[in-house]
Amino acid sequence: MFKYQFRWDTIWGSFDFLMSGLQMTLIISAITLVLAMILGLIIALMDMSRFAPLRWIGISIGEVIRNTPILVQLLWAYYVLPIVFGVRIESLTALVVGLSLYQAAFISEVYRSGIQGVPKGHREAAQVLGLTPIQSFFRIVLPQAVRMTLPPLASNFVQLIKFSSLGAVISVSEITRRGMELSATNFRPLETFTFIAVVYFIICWPLAMGIRWWERRLQAR
Repeated sequence: MFKYQFRWDTIWGSFDFLMSGLQMTLIISAITLVLAMILGLIIALMDMSRFAPLRWIGISIGEVIRNTPILVQLLWAYYVLPIVFGVRIESLTALVVGLSLYQAAFISEVYRSGIQGVPKGHREAAQVLGLTPIQSFFRIVLPQAVRMTLPPLASNFVQLIKFSSLGAVISVSEITRRGMELSATNFRPLETFTFIAVVYFIICWPLAMGIRWWERRLQAR
């Protein structure tokens, strides 16, 4: 009977190589989260706009992105955008753009629920104080909405860390891609991808538990 011989030394010998991929994963996730938060707010404001054409554009963008697979969107950004614009797009750029738009579509819903959750009386109080609608939004409504949406936004960061692994398909040198390259040379996919799965778990699980604790604390107030 065949007995598999584990060779974990192949992982320790390439530890720095894999960790450089992890560093790229975390950088991509952080940059993408910032962009997605900005784009998500823009889409949310378009969704709630009183100007019908702008509102329909925002709704359409969100619906199309939320109802198509993220992998297809990344492949579209990497292979189709260069054809449309006639310029070469780096795989890292395509990944950041694709992930940012995808997460922005979901974050926009988080923003919208947060903005609509601000009591109407607060807006009316701002008008009594003489604030313009724009001043009222940025000084009264948005700060409260952001506080209410911080836990869901943090959850999106965990999602982005996991979604960044899709960059391996378009040759972005994050940790999953590094694992694919390593397993192609050491012929040890079991050890390689088990190690990568453990790394993702060590990063994502504490974050997820911390977010749940945070949400319980906010609900208890």
